[in-house]
Amino acid sequence: MDARSLRDHGLRIGTLEPGPASSIADVSGVRVGHVTVVRDEPDPPEGRGTARSGVTVVLPGEPSSLLAQPVPAGVAVLNGAGELTGSHEVREWGTFDTPVYLTATMSVGRVYDGAVTAAVAADPRVGVDDVVIPVVGECDDSWLNDARVVQVEAADAQRAVDAASAGFATGAVGAGTGMMCFEWKGGIGTASRVAPDGSAVGALVLANFGARSDLVVGGVPVGRLIGGSGWGPDPAGSCIVVVATDAPMTSAQLERLARRAGLGLARTGSVAHDGSGEIFIGFSVGSRVPRGDPPAPGAPRSSLDGLFQAAVEATEEAVLCALWTAETTTGRNGRVAEALPHERVLELLRSHGRLAS
Repeated sequence: MDARSLRDHGLRIGTLEPGPASSIADVSGVRVGHVTVVRDEPDPPEGRGTARSGVTVVLPGEPSSLLAQPVPAGVAVLNGAGELTGSHEVREWGTFDTPVYLTATMSVGRVYDGAVTAAVAADPRVGVDDVVIPVVGECDDSWLNDARVVQVEAADAQRAVDAASAGFATGAVGAGTGMMCFEWKGGIGTASRVAPDGSAVGALVLANFGARSDLVVGGVPVGRLIGGSGWGPDPAGSCIVVVATDAPMTSAQLERLARRAGLGLARTGSVAHDGSGEIFIGFSVGSRVPRGDPPAPGAPRSSLDGLFQAAVEATEEAVLCALWTAETTTGRNGRVAEALPHERVLELLRSHGRLAS
């Protein structure tokens, strides 16, 4: 696989500049960790079958600080055939108080349990002074992964936290191990933008959606031009998007910021199918206040358009990152998820004048 990004090849998404790593970790204090579960055993009940799954965690700061200083946040839903635990608390109070965990659909309960254990380990006041409601989002990886067995363990939540860093992998790793995107191999992707006011905005996607014919890369209908099929009969899937910023923003502003992730998905060709779950959470590391205190002031309205543009561009590029960095994966029943064909994509982008010389 070509380790360089599409940006390294000359593709420019939008007009804003990326952060130093074009990663959600360009937002100060944000880190990402993965636990990847790959296993080949006999089918149940003799064994646990084929595991192509995992856990990804986004840390908005040190876990030990989250109970005392919850993270201002907002949630938006484009199509709700999916789950994000803790979203009601975010809508009611405008904050969350655990890292954001991503995993497979039928693993949510186990990761939730592990997230509680991790929260107690990070701060012994959890469950004594107050309780937490972990944030766990999911996509369905059952085309490649044997979902009859919950392939992750509760302890994988803590392992993902322990593995978190600013220099994390993308593609078929962690929660993205078994995901598909536009009928090619998908998974975890990330990107960032510097807003006109100097604020950092980063996005991380768990990309598991789309029909091949709909894929658009930099405005070029790449999926239609390549053709073929690599998926089952249903193009519906899901995409969880985590948007982070260091701009001071209120919960209402962060909900609006998160909602713009849907525009980024649309630019790649998403139509948010009926059976798909496009669920977005936005948070700010620049607005944290002690638990129970009045919320910090938000961003001035004059800066919101630039922040919204940054979220759209970062989300679009994050999906392309997931596609570009994911490798061909063989899963259950011998199903093969092919990697996006790099040379063919570059050829099409070049022929349409989309690569900078």
